[in-house]
Amino acid sequence: MTITSSPYSWSARRTIIPPSPSIRHAPSLSSIPSTRTFSSSATLFHGHITPPKPGEGLKVTFIDKSNEPHTFEVSAGDNLLDIAQANDLDVEGACGGSAACSTCHVIVADRDMYDKIPEPDDDENDMLDLAFGLTETSRLGCQVKMTKELDGLVVKLPSMTRNLQSSDFSKK
Repeated sequence: MTITSSPYSWSARRTIIPPSPSIRHAPSLSSIPSTRTFSSSATLFHGHITPPKPGEGLKVTFIDKSNEPHTFEVSAGDNLLDIAQANDLDVEGACGGSAACSTCHVIVADRDMYDKIPEPDDDENDMLDLAFGLTETSRLGCQVKMTKELDGLVVKLPSMTRNLQSSDFSKK
């Protein structure tokens, strides 16, 4: 095994091998003046929710796998996946909230409240088909955004989730 560094190479026996005189070395990066600047902007990440303004909070209750209720006051526009993750509930969201998995599957407890949620699109329905414990009031938490109409929403977390990956189908 040989470890290469410039201007000399070190072999596994730790003897110095000088470079060939015909090899030209590129200038080191420290000698090239930088003309590019670096900037970044804030990024959103899982669990990012906006704290509600006083008097504008909406209530949502998650019933966990142990049947323990967890009630939170949230802002309009926050989705159930982000709310759950921000409050350390056991909701995975493996796809990052892009409706490409079923690991944020929730079950809406009240049929009347379920009817107030906008209809799921085809992508969400495709992923729900893969969800463990699918019911008629199942939704993906990443696709349910809180609104004033959903104030008081109660959702149950299923006892299990399925996280299908291509590695699950490879030959071993």
